[in-house]
Amino acid sequence: MTARTILTRLHGRTVPGVPRWAVWTACTITLLVLPSCVWRIAAVNFGAPLLEHDATAPAGPQTFDGEWWYLIGLSLVSEALAFLAVGLVAPWGEMWPRWIPGLGGRRVPVLAAVIPAGLGSVGLLVFPYAMVMSALGLKITGEPDDLAVHGWQVAAFWFAYAPLAAWGPLLGILTVHYYRRRRCAGHAVGGREDRVGTRRSVRDVSRAETRKPGAVTTEKGVTDEHRAGVRRG
Repeated sequence: MTARTILTRLHGRTVPGVPRWAVWTACTITLLVLPSCVWRIAAVNFGAPLLEHDATAPAGPQTFDGEWWYLIGLSLVSEALAFLAVGLVAPWGEMWPRWIPGLGGRRVPVLAAVIPAGLGSVGLLVFPYAMVMSALGLKITGEPDDLAVHGWQVAAFWFAYAPLAAWGPLLGILTVHYYRRRRCAGHAVGGREDRVGTRRSVRDVSRAETRKPGAVTTEKGVTDEHRAGVRRG
């Protein structure tokens, strides 16, 4: 089983002609968010020793308090947003799925995908900035960071959150590729339609002329009137 087959089973079919690097980029984006999601749920909800917890706080699943749903919801939404990058290389990113009322089966406008993805890639650039500020011991607001991690916990924190810095740039690259691929495909389809229309027009004109009174069609489909005109010219 090849790597492409594994990715296809995990993320679905890809559009024919999409380069392998684009497929790998889309699948990588879906994995960039996973370590931070696991870190948040394990450290806060389950009380894993990834943070310096208060000695008086209960350990284990008992730390599920009123905010447990927020962290799990944040993780699920983050992973769902990351998975949307697959749409830039998958058929459902070019054709609305049929289960969507009113839109199912229709083509997705290029800008309907490019504008949200482009704005998202720009907004996600906050993560590289946040990582730099965290390395300086500061929050993104410039205030001192009170994150309680020490020793090996620091390495675990960076292992979980550093990949988020690549989310925005990779999504931006994939968005540009999607836009160029869709535009080139649109121009190619338009050119083929124009050529087909031209051939049909020429064929219709030839048929109309062959039906004129006194016009005799030769074996090659050229009327005697045309041949006489060529000779006079």
